[in-house]
Amino acid sequence: MADASFEDGAEGGLYLKAEDADDLRIIAALTQDAVLTAGDVTWRPKERRLAFLINRFRWEDVPKAEARKRPYERVRSLLVIDGVLGVASQGVDKGDKDEVLSVLSVDWTPGEDAAGTVTLVLAGDGAVRADVECLDLTLKDVTRPYVATSGHMPKHPD
Repeated sequence: MADASFEDGAEGGLYLKAEDADDLRIIAALTQDAVLTAGDVTWRPKERRLAFLINRFRWEDVPKAEARKRPYERVRSLLVIDGVLGVASQGVDKGDKDEVLSVLSVDWTPGEDAAGTVTLVLAGDGAVRADVECLDLTLKDVTRPYVATSGHMPKHPD
């Protein structure tokens, strides 16, 4: 495994850092099926930072939940991309802060030197793209886990 590692985050929550494609694959797997609103996206050009406050399914907890026969959980997490040079989106109504967005994956497209593009791929052909000077992304839980409203694990078509 690359440099991504589980560390103590907020109140013992998950904290991961991605600095290469292998690290990003781990974060992408853990953010699959996360939901957020358009209002949960913050772009700070002066800080060169793009942040997403997501409501993610706790994929890393599934084996424990099933073994202990307890409900599945979700948690609010902050997904932050640093070193952002520019941001573009498609299929996102920036005027509708309540629009619900569903995360399919987080992708990395390398460019020249260490630069490249991080893309948050959304359901319904939506995407948020960040051109970055290098891959520098973190995922940090910011609340305690809570029981998933549906009580079910997200399902994907075969």
